[in-house]
Amino acid sequence: MPPRLYLVRHAEGHHNVHHAVHIRDATLTEEGKAQCRQLHDTFAYREIIDLVLSSPLRRAIQTTVLSFGPTLSRKKVPYLLLPEAQEVSGFTCDVGHTKQELLQDLPDLFANEPLQFDREKINLDAVKEGWNSKTRYWAPDKIRVQQRAADLRTWLYLRSEAHILLVTHGAFLHYLTEDWTGDDPARGTAYSNCEVRVFDSTSTSSKKNAHIVEIPQTRDARPAGISNQDPHVQSEIKSVELREL
Repeated sequence: MPPRLYLVRHAEGHHNVHHAVHIRDATLTEEGKAQCRQLHDTFAYREIIDLVLSSPLRRAIQTTVLSFGPTLSRKKVPYLLLPEAQEVSGFTCDVGHTKQELLQDLPDLFANEPLQFDREKINLDAVKEGWNSKTRYWAPDKIRVQQRAADLRTWLYLRSEAHILLVTHGAFLHYLTEDWTGDDPARGTAYSNCEVRVFDSTSTSSKKNAHIVEIPQTRDARPAGISNQDPHVQSEIKSVELREL
C-alpha cells in the first residue's frame, strides 16, 4: 500500500516579512521559531511517522528540526533532504546552498537550539551538485516545476514506509498536490506557515503516474473561504507562470 503523506509548509522565514526576496536561502524569524515550538507540542502523529523528508532550503531544515524532534529522536526514523521539494521561484531567497555549504552551516543554524537527536541524522546524500542552479530540471518555469512535482509524487508512491512526513514550501505544495483549492493561484498559497495536511494516493495512481488527495479529516477541519495571501508566494507563483510564456 502506498504511504500516507503528512505535508507541512515551513514556518515564517525572513523573506516572508516585507517581501524580502533578496535574502539568500532565508532562515526563520523568531516568530517562525515560535510557530515550530507550537507545532512541536501539538503534532499528533509523532509516533507513527516512519520517514522524515524536507527541502534542503534552510528554513525547511529549521522547521523540520525544531518541530519534529520527538519523531527524529526515534532511532529508526531517517531524515533525508530532497532537492525536488525546493521552492519554485528563482528569487534569491529560494536559491539554496551547496552540500558543503550546508554542512558547514548546520552547526550555526542550531547553535542556540537544544536538539533532541544527533545532527548527523540529517542525510544530505541527495543534495547533488547543481540542485540550486535554478536551471534545466531545476528551472523556475511551470513545465519543469510540474515535472519535478510529478517525479516526487512517484518517488513517494513507491516508498515502502507507511507514514511519511515532508516539510516543503507554500507554492510548491500546490504543484505537488495538484490542488489549488482555497485560493486563486495568482494571489498566493492556501497553506499557512507550519500547517499540516494529510494525503493519500488516489485509487487511479500507478508506479508511473501517481497522484494524491487530501483526507477529509484535515480538509474539513479548515474554515471555509480562508486564503493566506503571502506576498512572497504570490510573486513566486507569478514568476514561474510568466517564464512559461
